Amino acid sequence: MQQGGRRRVVAVAVALALLALAIVLALVLRAPAGGPPSAGPSGSASASASPEAPSPGPSPTPGAASASPPASEPAEASTETPEAGQTPVQPPVIVPPVPAAPPSGPDAGPGPVAPAAPFPAPLRGQDLTVIPGAGQVVALTFDAGANAAGLPKILATLSAKGVAATFFLTGNWAGANPGGVGQIVSAGHRVANHSMTHPGFTGLTATGIAQQVLGAEQAILAAGADPRPLFRFPFGERDGRTITAVNDLGYVAVRWTVDTLGWKGTSGGVTMQIVADRTLAELQPGEIVLMHIGSNPNDGTTLDADALPQIIDRISAAGYGFVTLDALLAP
Repeated sequence: MQQGGRRRVVAVAVALALLALAIVLALVLRAPAGGPPSAGPSGSASASASPEAPSPGPSPTPGAASASPPASEPAEASTETPEAGQTPVQPPVIVPPVPAAPPSGPDAGPGPVAPAAPFPAPLRGQDLTVIPGAGQVVALTFDAGANAAGLPKILATLSAKGVAATFFLTGNWAGANPGGVGQIVSAGHRVANHSMTHPGFTGLTATGIAQQVLGAEQAILAAGADPRPLFRFPFGERDGRTITAVNDLGYVAVRWTVDTLGWKGTSGGVTMQIVADRTLAELQPGEIVLMHIGSNPNDGTTLDADALPQIIDRISAAGYGFVTLDALLAP
């Protein structure tokens, strides 16, 4: 009996030891790996935070924008000024504004009118030797670059015959003879551009061409006339590049049908009769006649001015009228 009782005591002791061990293991397994659980507002344990998960911020006020854009949307560059407490940004590249489309519909008013081209497009790229499609008319033109010796006689003849002409002036001539420019304009004649200082153009850069053309334009405007959009190359020297450059500056290039050679003077073997005969030998519809205002530097003659009455009378007798080079600009 004693031996059986001892066995029962040992069995109970082992059972109690196993139970105690099971309780300890259970308590150990329920505890979190990072330490004891912390109670939340409701007393329950809160979940541990992951390093990748963002900490929640304060809830936004209804109707107010969040302090920063969501991570999935790119932030827009600030356009506020520094005075407003924002970071300044670089200004955008300035580009010409795109014109708004004109309104359409029954209530729309007339749209903006585009500026007219300075000269008809078919004249671009040319150095004109006649007036296209002009009919039985002649254009008398006078270049002015040296002096004004022949101007009084020329203006008197044109007035007496009732003829209008075109005068190609250099900027230097206009600056030195503002009174002459005024007389030409007041008499109803057309003024045109003959460069500033009368250089050959094929040796000029694009900048040099612009300086010559626009410089003359400003000088002639200052003297009281507008030369646009008619231009004549000094010495008639030109090529495709220089014609394009002049066109791009708003001018049409005008050459001539015939040069009277009056500028050579009697010292060059020319006479008043030769001047008139050369003009009539080239008579044709739209003829452009080149003459000069100034006197020959060697003999002082003004053969073009002297021959002008005969030239006008003989052209008229042949059934031709006279126009200025504005006839080129007619639509």
